[in-house]
Amino acid sequence: MATDIKAPTFPESVAEGTVAAWHKQPGDSVERDELIVEIETDKVVLEVVAPEAGTLSEVLAEEGESVASEQVLGKIGAGGANKGNEAASGQAAEAKAANKSEAKANKPAGGKTHEVKAPTFPESIQEGTVATWHKQVGEAVKRDEVLADIETDKVVLEVVAPADGALTEIKAEEGSQVESEALLALFAEGGGGAAAAAAPAESAEETGGDERVGEKILAPAARKLVAEHDLDVNRIEGTGKGGRILKEDVQKALRDETAYKAAKPAAKPNKPAPAQAPVIEGERPEKRVPMSRLRQTIAKRLVQAQQTAAMLTTYNEVDMGAVMDLRAQYKDTFVKAHDVKLGFMGFFVKAASEALKRFPDVNASIDGTDIVYHGYQDIGVAVSTDRGLVVPVLRDTDSMKLADVEKGIVDFGKRARDGKLGIDEMQGGTFTITNGGIFGSLMSTPILNPPQTAILGMHKIQERPMAVNGKVEIRPMMYLALSYDHRMIDGKDAVQFLVTIKELLEDPARLLLDI
Repeated sequence: MATDIKAPTFPESVAEGTVAAWHKQPGDSVERDELIVEIETDKVVLEVVAPEAGTLSEVLAEEGESVASEQVLGKIGAGGANKGNEAASGQAAEAKAANKSEAKANKPAGGKTHEVKAPTFPESIQEGTVATWHKQVGEAVKRDEVLADIETDKVVLEVVAPADGALTEIKAEEGSQVESEALLALFAEGGGGAAAAAAPAESAEETGGDERVGEKILAPAARKLVAEHDLDVNRIEGTGKGGRILKEDVQKALRDETAYKAAKPAAKPNKPAPAQAPVIEGERPEKRVPMSRLRQTIAKRLVQAQQTAAMLTTYNEVDMGAVMDLRAQYKDTFVKAHDVKLGFMGFFVKAASEALKRFPDVNASIDGTDIVYHGYQDIGVAVSTDRGLVVPVLRDTDSMKLADVEKGIVDFGKRARDGKLGIDEMQGGTFTITNGGIFGSLMSTPILNPPQTAILGMHKIQERPMAVNGKVEIRPMMYLALSYDHRMIDGKDAVQFLVTIKELLEDPARLLLDI
């Protein structure tokens, strides 16, 4: 019985995709979870794998065709089907491998050579940067193990091993710019993996790729890590051939607190800066550098938000004394119980979740001439990175515990700075919170994150004299700003929504008692 191969479920903002490449042809045998076809959308390339083992019996969507979410792309027959085609395909593959073997004298015996290429980039992405090579030439790897990361302006794409084996040559070094489907490396699979692992290591030693430091021999990748972290190589045990220090040995040493403390006191050298336009010398110097792709995307969306929405901002202030007292009382217990610090953002997320339930218009979005009311609260939290501002989304915050919110925010922050967030994690939010207070902002006007209709801005906690029960007291105060789309939200609802958040924060017991 044939099994359907279907396109993935596309995100809300993606209407259709294009069949970029079939990696298998009718008659080819496939294994379960083996990559069969790639679907290219305007934001990312999605991989479609085999739902079960068998033989690709039919292709229903050719390369270049547009396909919808969950459309049937092809069919997989039973393993015994199309044996004639399978045999022919197998013979052709063997002949091709044999020809390659004759053409390349340095090919490992019994191993097939693959070209490791960059993914097919969406139309809106012109090129990417080789961010990290997780494997070096000669290292044995397993099928589907991550070889390298390609960083674009929207997401970091992973390049995986096509089979068990080893890299034989890296064509694109870390930091280099690559285009869609550019050749990144050569890979030898199968039984040749061990031979491939040994041969490049020997070759590197012969050509001077390794470096001797005292009595230690460092591989190039290991040498780079040692220099970046200024480690004492005499305290690192090498596991490579002849005691050679590999990249994994240095990474292990970095995880080892003892080795880390043994690092030399000298400051870490700065990483080489990317090439920039020349500086104009003189009394009034200037420098022109190209705007990053992420910055261009952010600029486009911010201008679009201001041009398409009737944006208005309302302000209020909240006394943070009760929340600060609660944090001071339970911060140590909270860390011991949940292994995460108790911050302010968790309180704001929970307060916003409760307020969104009471004011559904603020939790809605506009789609053309329709209003979409969301029966859930997915709150985006703005995270600042060196590359720009990103907004990952916490799902179903109403049902999340305070500790879960804090853990999610910490995880988002770390992965955002490392460029490891996926596109699906930054889509579909119903409301956004941004905190300019961590940079010292006392008051600002946040800009909407379309298609959402409201965004909450937090600011710096500032001690100010306040009238409390007829007396002047110094209280820790924070200004709150709510920007909203006046097409959807009336001023009365916006003000009452912000007042609700203020009341919940000034009396946190309300969050527990649901009042």
